[in-house]
Amino acid sequence: MLPPPTRTQLNPPLLLIDSLRTPQPPPPAHRHLPTRKRPRGLSSTAPRAAAPAEATSSDRSAALRALCLHGQLEQALWLLESSPEPPDEDAYVALFRLCEWRRAVDAGMRACAHADAEHPSFGLRLGNAMLGMLVRFGETWHAWRVFAKMPERDVFSWNVMVGGYGKAGFLEEALDLYYRMLWAGVRPDVYTFPCVLRTCGGIPDWKMGREVHAHVLRFGFGAEVDVLNALVTMYAKCGDVVAARKVFDGMAVADCISWNAMIAGHFENHECEAGLELFLTMLENRVQPNLMTITSVTVASGLLSVIDFGKEMHGFAVKRGFATEVAFCNSLIQMYTNLGRMGDAGKIFSRMDTKDAMSWTAMISGYEKNGFPDKALEVYALMELHNVSPDDVTIVSALAACACLGRIDVGIKLHELAQSKGFIRYIVVANTLIEMYAKSKHIDKAIEIFRCMAEKDVVSWSSMIAGFCFNHRSFEALYYFQHMLAHVKPNSVTFITALSACAATGALRSGKEIHAHVLRSGIGSEGYLPNALLDFYVKCGQTGYAWAQFSAHGEKDVVSWNIMLSGFVAHGHGDVALSFFNQMVEIGKQPDEVTFIALLCACSRAGMVSQGWELFHTMTEKYSIIQNLKHYACMVDLLSRVGRLTEAYNFINRMPIKPDAAVWGALLNGCRIHRHVELGELAAKFILELEPNDVGYHVLLCDLYTDAGRWAQVARVRKIMQEKGLEQDHGCSWVEVKGVTHAFLTDDESHPQIKEINAVLHGIYERMKASGFAPVDYSEDKEVSEDDIFCGHSERLAVAFGLINTTPGTSISVTKNRYTCQSCHMILKMISNIVRREIAVRDTKQLHHFKDGSCSCGDVEYG
Repeated sequence: MLPPPTRTQLNPPLLLIDSLRTPQPPPPAHRHLPTRKRPRGLSSTAPRAAAPAEATSSDRSAALRALCLHGQLEQALWLLESSPEPPDEDAYVALFRLCEWRRAVDAGMRACAHADAEHPSFGLRLGNAMLGMLVRFGETWHAWRVFAKMPERDVFSWNVMVGGYGKAGFLEEALDLYYRMLWAGVRPDVYTFPCVLRTCGGIPDWKMGREVHAHVLRFGFGAEVDVLNALVTMYAKCGDVVAARKVFDGMAVADCISWNAMIAGHFENHECEAGLELFLTMLENRVQPNLMTITSVTVASGLLSVIDFGKEMHGFAVKRGFATEVAFCNSLIQMYTNLGRMGDAGKIFSRMDTKDAMSWTAMISGYEKNGFPDKALEVYALMELHNVSPDDVTIVSALAACACLGRIDVGIKLHELAQSKGFIRYIVVANTLIEMYAKSKHIDKAIEIFRCMAEKDVVSWSSMIAGFCFNHRSFEALYYFQHMLAHVKPNSVTFITALSACAATGALRSGKEIHAHVLRSGIGSEGYLPNALLDFYVKCGQTGYAWAQFSAHGEKDVVSWNIMLSGFVAHGHGDVALSFFNQMVEIGKQPDEVTFIALLCACSRAGMVSQGWELFHTMTEKYSIIQNLKHYACMVDLLSRVGRLTEAYNFINRMPIKPDAAVWGALLNGCRIHRHVELGELAAKFILELEPNDVGYHVLLCDLYTDAGRWAQVARVRKIMQEKGLEQDHGCSWVEVKGVTHAFLTDDESHPQIKEINAVLHGIYERMKASGFAPVDYSEDKEVSEDDIFCGHSERLAVAFGLINTTPGTSISVTKNRYTCQSCHMILKMISNIVRREIAVRDTKQLHHFKDGSCSCGDVEYG
């Protein structure tokens, strides 16, 4: 007996099914079958099923065949199971064919169980009938048992098995059966090769497909249209459009299927223009397109963003009578969604009399991809109300919408549905679940799904790394990236997320290693990757590397210029930023709204009010860019920083759009700098109405009261924060030493070098006190310094660690998750002067570059 193809048993063996059923004992010899009640519906003209006991087996077989001929399946099955002896082979064959025609799975399996129990082996005709039925039912394991009990097999037997395994998704097993067929000396026929070639295209296995192509020529089927069509499809599925086109162009006779296969092959390989040209050639050759042709061409016109052609296809389909076909309407919806015309897609959808799962999925996916996740979930809810069962694509689109909206409630239900339907084993579903949980701040659940995945692709790893970055767990992101390198080759998205983690922690050496990986992979100019590298170097304070990356990047878009502009602003070089902008305009690069945000920030940091006003008006008058809330916030910040608080307040009141919390926050920050408590409280009132649970604005209000010495109000705000559960993240700073990034929490005493760190800091404090500056100020009016609460001083530990473990004279770069307080700012200035080192500290507000006792920020807000 042949060993079965290696795959998990999907269904219980036939004998097990048979053993679960209690057979009725045969009637005694002296009794007659007519004493039993004849089944209802038995035709009076048909042979009587209830024959006397003395009736021969041939009579019962004839009766069974007659019942099958008249389509009376229940009576035929009753006669089969009540007869003391099995019928002949022809009766079995008739019954199996009737079950197959009726799609009667339960009856067919009962008949198979009966035949399996009565026959130690199956003849060719009986075995083929059973194989055809079982494969049609998707019962591949049972089909294999029947196949194994057939001493003789013809080409039909092998074709059924190869096609059945291929249709069930067991592609490698299907190819294995094909080669066993050849080894058995069975000559393939015209039906063999389409099955085998479809399997090669499904894997896809180009090498195996080429070999089967040689078999096609060897066995003389090189002129058969069906075989050639399968060859075209196979090559297209394997990505070899040139070979597919060569086969197509060499066909003496090509039918509509041939044209469809080649047109679809171009589309599948992202050659939409070539596919549309071939479609027009098809019309010129007077080949009548069918529904499949129209639907595929319609979808492709949407991918090419050719709206006029898409409308022509719509009219063409109406003339040909396809306008009401569900498949064509679905293709129209896909076309309009690809073009971003959700209104037109909605009209088509609403006018459809019949909608299938693909119709609903197309609308859900279209809304999600076009930036309407709320609409996507609304359509999904309607789909549930209409009791339409979603498929894996539906669930993926709905989960993506949940990720955008943070709808963890709907996401959990979709997760449960995916598990119940078995979709969770699909990589694309698991990947989307990871993204949904990560963006909903349930990263531990995302980790759980990731660990349970049997197979992980590059998207799985990239989603997990991006999830860690989104949840501010950059160290774990880099840890997963390192482990990924041993399993999967990263792509540009992976490198971008890993570089983001390096930028967040100031991990310069790790980022440089990733840059080396990028160069070795040969994708240094792919997508957003050049800008991600540029952003990484800028945020790590490496202006030299950033400029080198900017200069080496050939095609610089506006994002590249914006990153450099933001870098100059962060380093306190506002004048350089303005000069860089002039250079950008001179070479013809069109600025966007982000450009002006960076420029207005530069003016704000440098106190250049007149230049700021000029830029604010220029962006509309010269570049037709409408100011948004961020631009207004920048102008309020500019006016507030220089002390023109009343002017800033009046500017807010004259805004043509409703100010948001950021606009009022800019005014509040200005009031803090200039200790204008009354106006600051007014700004805070508007802020807390708009963002009542934002911890940052509560901290800013505390800063206002702290700088004014109003400790009672500080205590009140802190109490409100505690009641609302608004807690800041623990103060943490990161410093990279010898390629390893070290993290220091506020009041961290766990580091193995903590005694040395504290000794260095104590020495610095003593020298500062001798100079007349007390680095840590305690007052009887408060238990703990507000700087301790809202700054944490963790950067002091990181800088001291860097001083101990690096060579004298080398620079130290620290990244911090809070802002730098006045005390720490003064200490770091003095350290840079005492030890003659450059120290860069990037906090949540800006990048401070300390050198020779001064800071790049110019002590703005620290005076």
